[in-house]
Parts: sequence; C-alpha cells; structure tokens
Amino acid sequence: MATLTSREFNQDTGQAKRLAQRGPVFITDRGKPSFVLMSVQAYRKLAGLEASIVSSLAQADGGEIPFDPPRVTSFSRPARLR
Repeated sequence: MATLTSREFNQDTGQAKRLAQRGPVFITDRGKPSFVLMSVQAYRKLAGLEASIVSSLAQADGGEIPFDPPRVTSFSRPARLR
C-alpha cells in the first residue's frame, strides 16, 4: 500500500500506475485520503466481478449454455467388465 499527494500523482502518473500494480495507492488532498488507485484486476476481485465456473453455471435468468459435444461412434478397445 502506497500513499501519494495529489501533486506527486499529477507530476508522475507513471509512478502511480507502477505502484498500483503492487497494491492500492492512496491519493491525498491536503493530507487526507481522497482517492484510491488500483489495478483493474484488484478492483474486479474486490467488487466480486471475477467470473467463476459456479457463477457461470448458476445463471439467475435461466439462460442456456450451448453445448453440442461430438458423438462417440467407436471405441479404440472394448471395455473390460469384471
């Protein structure tokens, strides 16, 4: 976690972006935190926007996922049943 003044942020936004790759960057106005700069990946994780297989399969709208697997017509060897 890093802290930059508004002046430092305005003078070197590249540095702020580099710092944000490592963690949140607090930007202060007159000594008080006013903004937070973070990577999109960190924001998505924080906001719960990262899609997981569970959330994709449990669609609230009941939408269908197209799935058309190829039909298996022959096996390379017979199955052994014991």
